[in-house]
Amino acid sequence: MIKTEKASAIKQLKEKFSESQFFYVADSSALTVEAINKLRALCYEKGVEMKVVKNTLAIKALEQLDEGDKYTDLKAVLKGPSTILFADAANVPAKVIKEFRKTHEKPILKAAYIDSDIYVGDDQVDSLAALKSRDELIGDVILLLQSPIKNVIGSLNSGGQTISGLLKALEQRAS
Repeated sequence: MIKTEKASAIKQLKEKFSESQFFYVADSSALTVEAINKLRALCYEKGVEMKVVKNTLAIKALEQLDEGDKYTDLKAVLKGPSTILFADAANVPAKVIKEFRKTHEKPILKAAYIDSDIYVGDDQVDSLAALKSRDELIGDVILLLQSPIKNVIGSLNSGGQTISGLLKALEQRAS
């Protein structure tokens, strides 16, 4: 790779890192070409962008970011073959890794960057997959807000039926 290609790759990675609130660093070495293609297809299907990168270029891109010092733990895991998974939701790459590992031994999670927090180690996959996405959290809040309103409306509706039932009973008694 010549110097201009490296500079271009670093620039692209820097832009990707600065735009992404969520990305994972994984080791997908020792997977066959067929398995890598299946992983890429699964990532594409789930809306995850997968990039195989050179560690030195990724480290340089992270160092060029404004807050490059907050990525120190990430730079430490950028050894050996690395694949970076970029996503719009925090839990999607972890779910992709879990699903893919049902039939393969890898990818192994090296680290994950989730909205300024860094999670290191493959033991974090289950807890990261259990995270709720922004849309899921909004749905939960809406559901919680709707519950008391539904109870009030239900009570009002049943109360109206009770009053009309009492009026009918009194009317029939009077006749």
